[in-house]
Amino acid sequence: MSLILASGSAARRQLLEAAGLVFEVDPPRVDEEAAKASLRAGGLRPRDQADALAELKALSISRTRSGFVIGADQMLALGAEVFDKPKDTNEAKQHLRRLRGQTHELITAAVVARDGAIIWRHIDTPKLKMRAFSDAFLDDYLERAGGKVLLSVGAYQLEGMGAQLFERVEGDYFSVLGLQLLPLLAFLREHGLVRV
Repeated sequence: MSLILASGSAARRQLLEAAGLVFEVDPPRVDEEAAKASLRAGGLRPRDQADALAELKALSISRTRSGFVIGADQMLALGAEVFDKPKDTNEAKQHLRRLRGQTHELITAAVVARDGAIIWRHIDTPKLKMRAFSDAFLDDYLERAGGKVLLSVGAYQLEGMGAQLFERVEGDYFSVLGLQLLPLLAFLREHGLVRV
């Protein structure tokens, strides 16, 4: 039985590769921005938005391909405020200034679909506290990190230079990176996709 990652995320692909999984990558062709706007207009909590987007991605591939399809999404919430991936470096700077000195949540949702139906789901919510870094540090960080700040909802990558932004991280490291790897591996072992 094949395993398919319905995501264009390099971080998720690298997590699965590093765990030794054999899988295909098939990014879904869905309008995420329109879906987010619709979910937000419907008043869904960020947790439910992340779950719905993960489901949308997995089902869009599972309806046309056989196998186990992994869909995932991540939302960053600072209280009731939700952050999307920054569109440019200036927006990344604004996001990081807003998050500086604060504790935010990374709501990470993952689902597995098969034959057009969701058969597994998991939501995790790590909490991360940014330190009160200086404007000079922020400018240096943005210059050195370059375009990588545009790849994640928080404008940081914890596995790289982004670690310097933080004072404390509570929760699963893999979830912070965008995929709840250990619960997913347990599910895949139950279904014979990973050796016991």
